[in-house]
Amino acid sequence: MPVEFQHRVLPCGITVVAETDSAAESAGAGFFVKTGGRDEPNEIEGVSHFLEHMMFKGTEELSAEDINRGFDEIGARNNAYTSHEITCFYAHVLPEAMEKNIELLAKMMRPALRQSDFDTEKQVILEEIAMYKDDPFWVVYEETMRRHYAGHPMGHRVLGSVESITALTRDRMLGYFTDRYSADNTVVSLAGRVDFDSACDQIQSLCASWQRTKPARDNSRPPVACESFVEKSDRVNRTHLLAFADGPAMDDDRRYAAALLGQILGGPDNSRLHWALVETGIAEQAVAGSDPHDGCGAYYFYATGAPERADEIWATMQQEIAGLHDSLNEDDLARLRARFATTVTIGGERPADRMQRLGRMWAYLGEYLPLEVELDRINRVTLDDLRTTLEAFPLDKCTLGRLEPAGA
Repeated sequence: MPVEFQHRVLPCGITVVAETDSAAESAGAGFFVKTGGRDEPNEIEGVSHFLEHMMFKGTEELSAEDINRGFDEIGARNNAYTSHEITCFYAHVLPEAMEKNIELLAKMMRPALRQSDFDTEKQVILEEIAMYKDDPFWVVYEETMRRHYAGHPMGHRVLGSVESITALTRDRMLGYFTDRYSADNTVVSLAGRVDFDSACDQIQSLCASWQRTKPARDNSRPPVACESFVEKSDRVNRTHLLAFADGPAMDDDRRYAAALLGQILGGPDNSRLHWALVETGIAEQAVAGSDPHDGCGAYYFYATGAPERADEIWATMQQEIAGLHDSLNEDDLARLRARFATTVTIGGERPADRMQRLGRMWAYLGEYLPLEVELDRINRVTLDDLRTTLEAFPLDKCTLGRLEPAGA
């Protein structure tokens, strides 16, 4: 029996989507909340990620230990993540454990938010921020994003800053939670061997008291900067270069061309940047890609290498970017179509992957696109599509960040 898509808006306001497969050997469930760094007022930057942590600290009914033990007892592979636009809580289990799985996920979505837990977890968040300061990629990524989206919440640091997290209060977090973690801002995604009707009844029963708040998001395309900057650090001994350029949004069909362009330019191997920089020994790493968002999107280009070769690395990247339009050929498309076909096939084999893809897609677009349809759209991209997308979103208009050793 093939995979079947099912969809329902529950009386409480939660949307449930599923790709059910009676032949699957596992099942996945995820609660996707349409909120993240871009939805936060400046003064509480990082609250979405902080809230992700608080969900595991217990409810009025369940302790943190109860939640952790509950997932362990059913053999769940569970976790959570926060991005600029979505916060997700998910678990992958055997089908017979799905009812308990949904129960645990739904209950943890209404945390107690105790002051004592808040105070303890605040220190954990501050330690996490400090840890990421030791990662050169994240240092240059966060600063380049902030400058690229100058003054817009898309430039927020998902973890927040030391200042915003230190100043954050439990009551301010509660207000944000009440507004954003509402029934009409939540999608539950299911995949695998799932009884859809039974799951919907269970979710409605568990979440009947959830409120609808009609939370808003301004998803108009933000203005972006085109600037260059250099930061020095005594924590690095290589130069790290990262650039962002404007790209197609999630609801723009040109995102398929953008995905192919990103791979042609900077896929992990057999790409323009790989051959020009890595194979020649100019750089140690060089990648590029596209990242569509809600109402906007971005291309990114990243490379690392010896400080004395930083100018050469960037000049070579610029040369490859400038020459991409005229160097595109049918071999590029054939190679990538085969690669995407493999990726889509592998992704379709695991309910956990299907659940993630379905939940994110519905949270962003509110529509269903089967894997096969997306693969067909990728296969239909032509060289003219690639070139017109490049012309609409020129890669040379970018924000460039450079992190260098303090003595360079």
